[in-house]
Order: sequence, then C-alpha cells, then structure tokens
Amino acid sequence: MGLKGILFFASIFVMALVSYPILSSNYFGRDSSVIESPLPEFLTKIFPNVLGENIYWKPSNTVIASVQKKPEITAVSAIVYDLSSDKLIYQKNPKKRLPLASLTKVMTAIVALENEPIDKIFTVDKDAAEIGENTMGLSVGERLSLEDLLYGLILHSGNDASETIARGSKFGRNNFIFLMNKKAEDLGLTDTHFTNPSGLEGDGNQYSTVHDLLVVTRYALENPIFQKIVSTVDYEIPYTYEHKYIYLYNETNLLTSYPGVKGVKTGYTDEAGLCLVTYLKHDGHRIIAVLLSAENRRQEMKDLLDYSLRSLGVTPPLHN
Repeated sequence: MGLKGILFFASIFVMALVSYPILSSNYFGRDSSVIESPLPEFLTKIFPNVLGENIYWKPSNTVIASVQKKPEITAVSAIVYDLSSDKLIYQKNPKKRLPLASLTKVMTAIVALENEPIDKIFTVDKDAAEIGENTMGLSVGERLSLEDLLYGLILHSGNDASETIARGSKFGRNNFIFLMNKKAEDLGLTDTHFTNPSGLEGDGNQYSTVHDLLVVTRYALENPIFQKIVSTVDYEIPYTYEHKYIYLYNETNLLTSYPGVKGVKTGYTDEAGLCLVTYLKHDGHRIIAVLLSAENRRQEMKDLLDYSLRSLGVTPPLHN
C-alpha cells in the first residue's frame, strides 16, 4: 500500500474517532423526554429567563389532618394548597394528566411577561383574528400593547390574544411554545406539555396536572403585573386609530361572589371539561385551588374553599 493509501485510511480512522461521540450522544443515546429547542444552540442563549435556570418549588406532600367533612366534587382532579402555612389541604388525583384548556394561558402570560416589554405593540394577523372560540374581539391589522392583550388573554380568555402574543413575539410562534415547555421544565414539572398558546384542542398532546398547575400558578403570582391582571373584574381599552374600543369583563371566576378571591383563570373545551384555578387571600392565608374536568366548577370551588378554611381553623367569608 502506497503512502497515499496509508494517509487516506488514517484520515478515515481519525474522522471516525471524532464523529462517533457526537453521533452517539445526539442520536443513539438521545433521551426522548428532553425538551429540545428548534433553534441552533447559540441562539437559545438569548433567552434570559427560561433557559438555564431551574426554579424548583415543591409543594408539601403531607395533607393536613381535618375533622371537616370533605365536599363531594365531580372534578376528575383537584388540589388545594395554603401557601401561608405551606400545607396541602385537599387533593384528588393530583398527578393525573388531563387536558387543561385555557389554563394554558397562565403559562402564555408568564413567557410573555418575562421576555417582552409590557408596552410592546403587537399587530393582529389573519390567523389570530380568525381562530374562533373565546376571543377578545380582535380584527386583522389592529395594533395593541402587550398589556392590553394580557387583559384580553385572562379576562375574556381570548384565543386571539394568545395567538397574537405568540406570533408577534421576538421568537416566533413555534419558539414561543418551546419556551412554554422549557419554562415548565425549569420549574421542575414532569407532567405538563404544551402544543399551542391558547389551550384549544386539535393540534397535539397538550396536558397538565393539578399538582403542576399549582406550581405554575404560584410562580405566576410572584409577578405583580400578572397578579394585578388576574384580580381585575373589568377593563376598558379606549378607541385609538390603531384599534377599536374593547370592553372586557371577568365573569366566570369568583372575584365578585367569594370575598377574598383574587383571580386566576378559567378554562373549558369539550375535551377538558370545566376547569378553574382560584387564588384566595383570607384571614392571613393565601390559598391556591385547582379543578380539572368538573361539572360545576363554580360551586365546587366554593365548597373546596369553605372546607379548606374550616380545616385551617378559619371561618369562611359570607358569599353567594
């Protein structure tokens, strides 16, 4: 064998030694459960708040002893947690993966608030305006601030708002959804997955658990803007040359019927059933309660809040 032949085979051998670890780690040993960015690795470094940070908070697994009779609820899954005492008050199927409908929008709001300025202007495109189901009434070509869109996202559960935010983000829609999943991973959640920013059915396997939604909601409430928006009963967006007048009203949650309730979010699809996340501040206690797939979410949430307060030795407020 001549010198050229020896050099040729030597170069093949060296390339194999260099390539094998890369190929084996990227393909043969790949963990399918790991969330991967659709962007090149160097571009993912521009995401300041959702990549590289693990923000684990684990709720206590110990349910407090209570002499109170547990309410009968139709919800497939439920959880009630007192943040003030760091105690679990009630749970039913806490780790059961279920569709979460528009409770998805809590994560949509988190990613938007952490990565876009609140006064950024977004333009409504045709796909967002025509998405259907619950909307805040946006039209093609209208331009609104992120703040106004977030009120529409939460109060009216606007699917048009969620799509406008995701499509108009500096990352684009697909990468925005990636960030939703990466944020869930950073929060230590293993039973949550998003395929769209609205919670509508029909485009993939989108699910969560009441346990994971408790963690997501607690994290979201640390943001003062989010906390303000979810506790708002109604909101007006005045007419400008860039958009119509819009009036938003939060009519499904218990803000006006259960004293101390401060929001957070409702959800419904045929697949998910009636869903509700509620935040209550009463007599020194801060309680988050989550219901998935209930037949009467409003009454069942009131019953759970009453039970929880009594279990903590607190008299529930009068409510209707």
